[in-house]
Amino acid sequence: MVRQIEISLPALPRGFHLITEEVLRHIGTLPDAGILHLYIKHTSAGLAINENASPSVLNDFEMVFNRLVPENEPGLTHTLEGPDDMPAHIKAVLSGSSVSIPISDGVLNLGTWQGIYLCEFRNYGGCRRVVATIYF
Repeated sequence: MVRQIEISLPALPRGFHLITEEVLRHIGTLPDAGILHLYIKHTSAGLAINENASPSVLNDFEMVFNRLVPENEPGLTHTLEGPDDMPAHIKAVLSGSSVSIPISDGVLNLGTWQGIYLCEFRNYGGCRRVVATIYF
């Protein structure tokens, strides 16, 4: 069986944001076993699974991504939507647009220190839409 819902996340500032609890609130009861697949419907934001305990991790991700793909990079041609747009597209490719998480005993089978991130790469990205598909 498959269950699917679309989640609307509120506009968040540029950076990395833990959304695990918000996703769980929207999807409700999980089956005993299965897979949760999350897909973000945007080209300038991404999804990731990583450290959820230390807030410094969020800042370090932002710093490293900005070093890898700085704004106002010479040679970029897609610049109509501002200096953060094309770098946001590149960063979204690096982070990815989906994650899959096993469901075991009715809970997400994440590691002890793992959480789900919304990776917001635009200065003003607006609301983000995530499709949650549960396979069981």
